[in-house]
Amino acid sequence: MLKKNYIAKDFKPNKNQTQLIMKKFALLLFLLNVSFLFAQKEISGVVKDNTGNALPGVNIIEKGTQNGVSTDMNGSYKIRVKEGAILVFSYIGFSKFEKMATEAIINVTLSEEGGQNLDEVVVTGTRTAPRSNTTSALPIDVLSSKDLTSTGQASFDKALQYKIPSFNTVQTPVNDATSLLDPYEIRNMGPSRTLILINGKRKNLSSLLYVQTSPGRGETGADISAIPTDAIERVEILRDGASAQYGSDAIAGVMNIILKKNSGNGAVTVRSGITSEGDGEMLGVSLNNGTTVGNKGFLNYTIDFSKVKLANRPGTVDGGTTNLGPDDKPLSGGEYADFIYVDPNDPDNYVDGATRASIMADNTSGINQINNFLAEKPDAGNINGSPETTAAKFLINGGIDLSESTQLYYNAAYVYKKVNSFANYRTPYWRTLDPANPYLADFFGNGTAASYKGYVPTFTGDLNDYNATLGYKSEMNGWNTDVSITTGGNKQVYSVENSVNRSDLQDENGENIYQENSPITFQPGGTSFNHIVGNLDISKVLSDKISIGFGSEFRTENFEVIEGDKASWDGIGADSFAGNRPENSGRWNRYNLGAYFDLAYDVTEDFLINGTVRHEEYSDFGGATVWKLSSRYKFLDDKITLRGSLSTGFRAPTLHQIYTQKAQYSFVAGQGIQVSGIINNVSPQARILGIPKLDAEKSTNITVGIGAKPSKNFNFTVDYYNIKVEDRIVLGDRQDTQFGNVAWFSNSFDSRTSGLDVVANYNNIGLGEGKLGFTLSGNVTLQNERISDVTNNSFGPILNALMFTSRPETKWILGANYEVGKFGFSVNNTYFGKTTFKQDGLDSNLRTEFTPKIVTDLGITFSATEKLTLALNVNNLLNVLPEWKFKAENAAGTAILNDAAQVKTQSNLITFNQRYSQMTYDGYHFSQLGTMFNLSLNYKF
Repeated sequence: MLKKNYIAKDFKPNKNQTQLIMKKFALLLFLLNVSFLFAQKEISGVVKDNTGNALPGVNIIEKGTQNGVSTDMNGSYKIRVKEGAILVFSYIGFSKFEKMATEAIINVTLSEEGGQNLDEVVVTGTRTAPRSNTTSALPIDVLSSKDLTSTGQASFDKALQYKIPSFNTVQTPVNDATSLLDPYEIRNMGPSRTLILINGKRKNLSSLLYVQTSPGRGETGADISAIPTDAIERVEILRDGASAQYGSDAIAGVMNIILKKNSGNGAVTVRSGITSEGDGEMLGVSLNNGTTVGNKGFLNYTIDFSKVKLANRPGTVDGGTTNLGPDDKPLSGGEYADFIYVDPNDPDNYVDGATRASIMADNTSGINQINNFLAEKPDAGNINGSPETTAAKFLINGGIDLSESTQLYYNAAYVYKKVNSFANYRTPYWRTLDPANPYLADFFGNGTAASYKGYVPTFTGDLNDYNATLGYKSEMNGWNTDVSITTGGNKQVYSVENSVNRSDLQDENGENIYQENSPITFQPGGTSFNHIVGNLDISKVLSDKISIGFGSEFRTENFEVIEGDKASWDGIGADSFAGNRPENSGRWNRYNLGAYFDLAYDVTEDFLINGTVRHEEYSDFGGATVWKLSSRYKFLDDKITLRGSLSTGFRAPTLHQIYTQKAQYSFVAGQGIQVSGIINNVSPQARILGIPKLDAEKSTNITVGIGAKPSKNFNFTVDYYNIKVEDRIVLGDRQDTQFGNVAWFSNSFDSRTSGLDVVANYNNIGLGEGKLGFTLSGNVTLQNERISDVTNNSFGPILNALMFTSRPETKWILGANYEVGKFGFSVNNTYFGKTTFKQDGLDSNLRTEFTPKIVTDLGITFSATEKLTLALNVNNLLNVLPEWKFKAENAAGTAILNDAAQVKTQSNLITFNQRYSQMTYDGYHFSQLGTMFNLSLNYKF
């Protein structure tokens, strides 16, 4: 009997035997290949959406296997599968589709799903492998481009306002620099605590620091309104603290804007609109298209031009004898003694009511002048609402496969905006001619007293915003590497016209430098911010249970305050908006280096644990180490998902907050327009006052939620969040010091914000020949308040209200959409809950509440052909306007409300004598423009 190893050990074939063996072996391989080929078949085709657009990046998987491909830039695919295989087609924002592979060519049309799909794959919220919403441990909203355009809103930020309940933004009553960028926030946390990403890379901050007494005071954020909506494929909003994953600014969450990638099937969209009042006309045109680059690359580009005209909503000014102008301030007494007034013969001098009455009795033009002016201009010439805005936006997004495992990608955007707004009208009884200012009649009239009707300074802002990313991705032995460099910047420069420098400065010859020699056009300067960010991200799926990710980020930041021309800041400066003084202007910079490590462990198919740790070092205030732990558990065949996270976070003070020092004009109730200042924390003045330098905010974030998909067409999520912020950075109250009436930033106190987020969808309900779908989403604020004593600053009830109660305490969006034939109908009802203010000058025994309102939006689309679609949106269909009323804090407040005269006095104080009757001087909770009609035409190439 032969030994087992006999052949291998002792048999030595000769040359002919060797050739025979090789031939038989080759024949065997051929037969195996033939049988394999006969057992498999090649399937090819094209995947499109229901409007005929090709869909690149669609995943096609042979069901039950790991065999899969993705569609190319033209929506084409090719895959080899076994006989009898089932192909599964899936794409973010579209219904999953399965097809038996019985034909050689299978073309597929995917239908868009309405609302959030728990099975959508998201790339936000993890630094390891992407996961679906079901398998993610974090709450993430996904909005498609269709979701955004269906709102009919003119800009990206306003579209989010009517799609995401925890997202709020509104135009401030007094515009000036704020007209270039409205403050926005998620979960009432301020604009600086939401990190904005574009294709996963950090977007630059705006250079604007909000300093007006309005929501968002003391904050800055990225200009998301600058992003053209037609360039967006989808938006992923992570509603959870993510500093450990993404760094500073992610305390409230992360918004990741994913750009379109299609290389063909472009479209041009023409939009027009107008308000029911016949103003605010809007006209815009946008082109989105793409092209292939070589055989393996794509380039998508968007060009967007728009112009929105002024929509003016002034109030009717109260012309009573005790309400003569915005420089009035309260005093107890009789009819004329209710106020201290500006002396009409000396605008820089205040007199009591009796003296004023005597003066005006002697002044033949006094009361008659006021009444005559208000008869001609009942709104006192005031202009407030939505300013005229012109914008040009350009964006590209591209990539090219260098090999099967490497890719070069890039994107870039440039935006120019020009905004024209107005300051408060300087009425002739406020800025009087005699005896100090007779030259005003020459500047704003024909030189005669009768021709002088006062003047309204204009404010023009020019904004330039850009961002660009160049990156390289590779996959080798399962290791995914992503290296990128990102740059971005924002610059704003201002112009003030129809104004004057009223300073009584004189030259060496005793001649006035300003007053009658003043220019009427000023260049008050501006601000600029830019950053450069380098990222290295590496990830690998180590096994079917463990995946890791790690990387680093290097960032440099530069902030500049641009000096204004001398006439704009010298003396008291330009009326309405004083320029940046030389000593307050300059350039500042810093850098930081961060590193993170992320580990995801699938304990079982249903149970996931994810942990992240991050450390960052800043050149100006030191380092911070934060961490995050999250988990998810699925059961009942993935119908129920429990999820939760616990994390720490941080937010570095912005360069704007550290270095801004300026004199500003602002309204002080009862004292009119006053000049006050902001001193920065690194100034000699700050050292004298004992103000410490700013440090980072620290946070602890807890999120617990449940996601459920009881059926194919019904899903919902409910998430509870609790955010504690320590050493919160705030711009405090103005205080009288040896340096004048000034305010400053400080790490002032700790705060806590908690609430609930709810999202529910029910789709594909058969109704007649069409399908009906419903969405319900809401945010409820349970707690939003200061939880510690105030240090290093003064923080009164006015700022407390602006920070904690000036956004809706609850907001809900109930929508329905119905598609039948070529028509689509949608109705959205947005419920804005109560907001509360404590305006400057308001009696301490009162508060101001904006009552809850429901804003209804109607949308109708008509697909005339496969290429042409018409859409009509009627926003605020029922013309609902903000409405506020006084509420008593106590018995003393009740007594005030029972006295009509006192109520009138309080109302005049906080509305600038009814100039801002709808919204008060500090703000409101949704747009005051009323019904808006928007019509768009979309033509696909």
